[in-house]
Amino acid sequence: MVAIAGCSTGDTGQTPAAAAVSASPGTLTSADTAKLRAALLPVPKGMHVAYGPELGAFGSLKSTQQGLAAVRKAKLQRPECAGAAQLDAAKPEVAQAPAAVIAFAADRGSITQAVVSMPNAAFPEPLSKQCASYTATVEGTQVSYKTRTLAMPARGDQSRAYLTTAAGNQKNAQIGSVMIRRGTMIMSMLVVGRRVKPEGLYELARLADQNLARAAR
Repeated sequence: MVAIAGCSTGDTGQTPAAAAVSASPGTLTSADTAKLRAALLPVPKGMHVAYGPELGAFGSLKSTQQGLAAVRKAKLQRPECAGAAQLDAAKPEVAQAPAAVIAFAADRGSITQAVVSMPNAAFPEPLSKQCASYTATVEGTQVSYKTRTLAMPARGDQSRAYLTTAAGNQKNAQIGSVMIRRGTMIMSMLVVGRRVKPEGLYELARLADQNLARAAR
């Protein structure tokens, strides 16, 4: 689930100027672009833009393609868990939906945010019990993932938050995942670091939801 996606977000070596080029600018109207940009977070204090903002059809975005490639390369104990509780970019209605992605980075970790304007008010199913704990081989290293649902204050029309601990090769990392829906707009956020505090994740979710509320009007 978020663990594989979290691995892919680490590829933010592009300069902001290079990453800001839209993958498929013709798929968005000016109204789409304005709404999606309005929903993105500003640069958090102490961080810098590492990627984006990139706008286009969700399935065509470089960050989406990197995430799908990471899943294909990884060997999961439970393959069905790779995209659990996340937007499924393999579905045409999701892949073709207008979207924007931005990533921020600092020494302590990274934040990747995606906003997708869906054709209807769909929302991913909750994480299943069998996907709360599994192992995967990522670039030759066996990594164990353990995920728990967080009691985040309700946001938007629907919202969920998870905290995943990834352990492998004597290295540990945590991935905080938040998803919020307002109307037909869905905001997804991954926070990756050695330690992710739920309280900090909730505050980011609050700020993201404020922007989403303005954009969804």
